[in-house]
Amino acid sequence: MILVRPLLFGLRGITKAMTIIFSGVVAPPTLRVRSVFTPAANPATDRGSMASPSGGPKWSQKTITLPPQRRGCHLITPMIVKEIRQDLSGFNCGLAHVFLQHTSASLTINENYDPDVQADTETFLNTIVPEGRSAPWRHTMEGPDDMPAHIKSSMFGCQLTIPITKGKLSMGTWQGIWLCEHRDAPTARKVVVTLNGI
Repeated sequence: MILVRPLLFGLRGITKAMTIIFSGVVAPPTLRVRSVFTPAANPATDRGSMASPSGGPKWSQKTITLPPQRRGCHLITPMIVKEIRQDLSGFNCGLAHVFLQHTSASLTINENYDPDVQADTETFLNTIVPEGRSAPWRHTMEGPDDMPAHIKSSMFGCQLTIPITKGKLSMGTWQGIWLCEHRDAPTARKVVVTLNGI
């Protein structure tokens, strides 16, 4: 016997314990990947090409400084796309990783049309995370909005991964990238966008 491992499975409120016993070694399957897209640029003739000579994946990275925003949720898709458009156009298929370098703001993907969604989201966050001098937080060195900002940042997170298809961010019609500013004082925020693909 090589491995004995108890597993718990939940089934309509009933928890059943099962033990899976492996008595032999199974080799992992061989993985074969066939690319549907190929790099448009020829690295042998295009000095600006990011493609490797073997036609492998390419990378691009840019740090974008976003202007200070008032507290709340803000649609930043146009700013991000404007800054990465040239590099983005060189990818047929890939991923865009968007990373916010701060702990008191956050990123999320949500409604890009009706600003009421942004206002309602801010109202929700302020309702569930208490704030002010009477709040139970110990970490208040930078003011009463400091710890609530860290909690809100952890709720939404500081990174997004978005597919790239034919040189564009492959988001739904009504999806947009939001910067959620959780501090009272507007602050410039830095976002690192990393593109990877073919």
